[in-house]
Amino acid sequence: MANTSNNKRTDSASRVIMASPQTIYQSFINPEALVSWLPPKGMSGHIDMFDPREGGTYRVTLTYEMDHSNLGKTSQNTDVAQGEFLELIPDKRIVQSVKFDSEDPAFSGEMTQKWLLETTSEGTKVTIVCENVPEGIRKEDHDEGLMSTLENLAIFTE
Repeated sequence: MANTSNNKRTDSASRVIMASPQTIYQSFINPEALVSWLPPKGMSGHIDMFDPREGGTYRVTLTYEMDHSNLGKTSQNTDVAQGEFLELIPDKRIVQSVKFDSEDPAFSGEMTQKWLLETTSEGTKVTIVCENVPEGIRKEDHDEGLMSTLENLAIFTE
């Protein structure tokens, strides 16, 4: 199937976390903190490179920890993603471009991921918006992964 702009998908998830936008933002730009909460349930992570500034890049390796029905995008049990920070607005918004290292064209292309932090009476509403999601990522798996990551972030920061 041709990769035309009209079959590009946007996935999103949000959750209110009982922590300040400052705490959540800091857990993003600190690589040791990020790698502890970013991997969805059933995965572990390793930061290979991390330069948290606009125009800065990063590289993260996520590894499936157990027998997993989904194969990794990069190898049988890993997903390697390279990203670039497009916008960093402290305590408000993080926008990054993400590319998976994969031989499979279903995982190619550049996904834009926006993390929006909005103060509420209970804490911070964190919304993840992923635009131009590669077609190889099943929507159900992605939705589950996004919710799992938000749950990890809540546990880490609350």
